[in-house]
Amino acid sequence: MFKEIKENVKKQHPLIHCITNYVTVNDVANMILAVDGSPIMADEIKEAADITSITNALVINIGTLNQTKVESMIAAGKKANELHHPVILDPVGAGASPYRNEVTERLLKEVQFTVIKGNISEIKCIAQKTNTTSGVDANDADLVNEDNLDEVIAFAKKLSQQTGAVIAITGPIDIVCDEQQTYLIKNGHPMMSKITGTGCMLAGVIAVYIAANPSNSLEATACAITMMGVAGELANTKMNTLQSGTSSFRTYLIDAMSMIDIDTLNGGMKVEIQ
Repeated sequence: MFKEIKENVKKQHPLIHCITNYVTVNDVANMILAVDGSPIMADEIKEAADITSITNALVINIGTLNQTKVESMIAAGKKANELHHPVILDPVGAGASPYRNEVTERLLKEVQFTVIKGNISEIKCIAQKTNTTSGVDANDADLVNEDNLDEVIAFAKKLSQQTGAVIAITGPIDIVCDEQQTYLIKNGHPMMSKITGTGCMLAGVIAVYIAANPSNSLEATACAITMMGVAGELANTKMNTLQSGTSSFRTYLIDAMSMIDIDTLNGGMKVEIQ
């Protein structure tokens, strides 16, 4: 399903500008490298727009905010829009504080995003102005399951229509949709929630894949998320085999992402298209 998407990444090695959070910045950079992209991390307002102008896509992650960084996000986002470069929003912890909500709202007003990726509580905060996140994690009451799946898909499609962005909701069942089509992805492992930064890393992977496939952002996003899920499963198997712990799992996850080929992906993915 994703062969051409992956081949385009291999050919192009996109350069990705990340304005991300200091908790996970090193892992994001390493993950981008693992999937044949190239990262550059720059959040100084004096250079943010200039850096964006030489890259192929922009990631905006609100995990650790300050006023200067917010201005850099806006400047870089506007420059990316001007150049028609993909922009990915990772609204980490949206709903956790009034300031974080204000920043998210401002970003959505001033920057056109190609993809908005978050857990269900973060996406609900964007769409419905609810505050149900638990720190930077989804509230258990919000989680997507078979019983509420149709309702969440309809909600995500409506948000896609409103924002003009692909909506990616991560969780036990990942949902990737635009107004017309939905990918349901049932890969991944609970161990992925035991290390910090898997969502931040994923935003970087999505940026790489969309930058190499700008006319097919929906499938590129679905491919990136499916890869991450399969890699999580492979990393967990290796961790159990070697009787390792959570820090090793993080390394195995990056290893797996660097080694997944199309045969491994096709053999392991659990994807439905609606």
